[in-house]
Amino acid sequence: MSVHLLLSAGRGPQECAWALAQLLHRLEGEATRQELGTHRAHTVPGDRPGTYRSVLVRIEGEGAEAFAASWTGTLCWQAPSPYRAGTGRKNWYVIARPCQVDTPRTTFTEADVEFVACRTGGPGGQHRNKASTAVRATHRPTGIVVVVDTERQFSLNRRIAVRLLRQRIEHDDQAAERAVTAARRRVHDELVRGDPTRTERPGTSNPAK
Repeated sequence: MSVHLLLSAGRGPQECAWALAQLLHRLEGEATRQELGTHRAHTVPGDRPGTYRSVLVRIEGEGAEAFAASWTGTLCWQAPSPYRAGTGRKNWYVIARPCQVDTPRTTFTEADVEFVACRTGGPGGQHRNKASTAVRATHRPTGIVVVVDTERQFSLNRRIAVRLLRQRIEHDDQAAERAVTAARRRVHDELVRGDPTRTERPGTSNPAK
């Protein structure tokens, strides 16, 4: 079992990128104590050394989903700014959301296609109207259907139908991948400061509301 959790400092100041790094270390330590594995699948560094604007972390092991849920939402790192001694602000917010990383690719094989010969009207002469030269092709795993009647031979229409089905499936897979990427990007704008689901402080290991 594995879950991907995206942590983002959103559009917050440099302290939020610092807070994200502190929260990430806390998350990884807690995961280790629960015998879960973690891996930083992707990181975007902040302006300061050792800070992050965002981190995609993979959590693996039994109970990974429940663990990720306990770290989901608005997270708060409560500590004075390490960069601006004069500021009185001590709450720095980060958002964490489970996210999909990989979309399954559809493996296209002609064996998954059902071909039905059918007649079609329109221009093309009596041969086209009387003979079943058109092809209705259904890709059974996805339900995608194409009808091809551009050629006067069934075999040629069948060949075109296979090509069209392959193109449709590739297009749909690419669209699904773009949707997953767009969903991850939206997380960066979903950070709401205040009312955190979890608050962490230096020197503590237990979350506080």
